[in-house]
Amino acid sequence: MENAVRLEVLVSCMHQSSMDIVSESNITGSAVVINQCDKSSYCEMLTKNGRARMFSTTARGLTVSRNEAISRSNAEICLLCDDDEVFEKDYESGILKAYDKLSDADVIIFKMTNRKPSFEDKIQRLRFPKTMKVSSWQISFRRESLLKSGVRFDELLGAGSGNGAEEELKFLCDCEKAGLRIYYVPFEIASVGQTSSTWFNGFDEKFFYNRGSTTRYILGAFTASLYALYYIVKKRGEYKESISSFRALKAIFKGIKENKIYKQGKQYA
Repeated sequence: MENAVRLEVLVSCMHQSSMDIVSESNITGSAVVINQCDKSSYCEMLTKNGRARMFSTTARGLTVSRNEAISRSNAEICLLCDDDEVFEKDYESGILKAYDKLSDADVIIFKMTNRKPSFEDKIQRLRFPKTMKVSSWQISFRRESLLKSGVRFDELLGAGSGNGAEEELKFLCDCEKAGLRIYYVPFEIASVGQTSSTWFNGFDEKFFYNRGSTTRYILGAFTASLYALYYIVKKRGEYKESISSFRALKAIFKGIKENKIYKQGKQYA
């Protein structure tokens, strides 16, 4: 059995021909890299404070990648990472200090250096609906807590699923339902580029349909309907050049009504 490590970064990426992503991301400790490409292989390298292991696979889907990384990890604490992040030099010590301080924390949400903060600049417990403001790059967790609870990323959601995003919201909602404690710690761990997206192609009817479908699947029809009204008003400044509020609202409620993700899941149950 492999020796356990305290912290491991779980990197999801595609079509990498080398392990350069480890140094480009400034990962100085241990890491599990899931490289979705057109072959199956394994390689590893030593880092300053640990070892990075890359598993190349022909599987597809972001949540599939996340779950594969969790299963490959042997760390006490895991931190999610995309392929466009650059970590701060002290990310390891800051994350470990947060978990040592918050001994009851199962999940800790951290701060990004180049993103507008979503929460007050203080340590705080997070519950729904505050968890709706969290992005996947901010999420870390005690791996044992996930293993005991049975919580994983829902593979019906996320990039590559065809159903849009919101996989991190479903993950955090499932954590909360399982009794796991979620905290926010305003320690800056990394900057994120997100210059392109594999699922977002603009504010079109498909985007709003998927938004309705994912929120219905995660939150239920009533809460999703309330959220739809809030979202249409709150985000109007972002989408108004692409689509009218009426068309956007019609599309989002169509997604809520048709409930396709739930029906899709029932097919595989």
